[in-house]
Amino acid sequence: MNVAVKEKLQNQKGFTIIEVVLVLAIAGLIFLMVFIALPALQSSQRDTARKNDASTIMSSVTTFTGNNRGTFPTDAQIKNYATNVSDNTTTVKVNGTKGAQTLTVPAENVIVTQSSQCGTVDVNGSVTLKSGTTRQFTVVTRLESGNNTGYCEQS
Repeated sequence: MNVAVKEKLQNQKGFTIIEVVLVLAIAGLIFLMVFIALPALQSSQRDTARKNDASTIMSSVTTFTGNNRGTFPTDAQIKNYATNVSDNTTTVKVNGTKGAQTLTVPAENVIVTQSSQCGTVDVNGSVTLKSGTTRQFTVVTRLESGNNTGYCEQS
């Protein structure tokens, strides 16, 4: 082989197989981290939407009682007032029982209870309510974080 051909082969530019494998490994790790973090991020976003839905429903109940001389709404009436509820909340139910009780909220539901205050919140969507005045009410839902922990907001 003459010297000119040998120099030409040595001066060719390109990546070695080790460099290519290293870049692919780093890209794979980045994709793996994204796909591991994505479900947790989506769960957090759904929980935030459910908390916002609880606030929306709370203000809807307050508006309804203000417009109807303190009368507490029914399921059908609250659905007319509670607009802009996200797809993460499928059912809004007015609880017929008033006062102190323990509720286990089904997933993606919101339960409104009259004459109650928030008490202890447990895992599996269980919320213990305390008795309140006739003007007080609670809005209870279930979050995905923390083993489906219950979430309670009170007026």
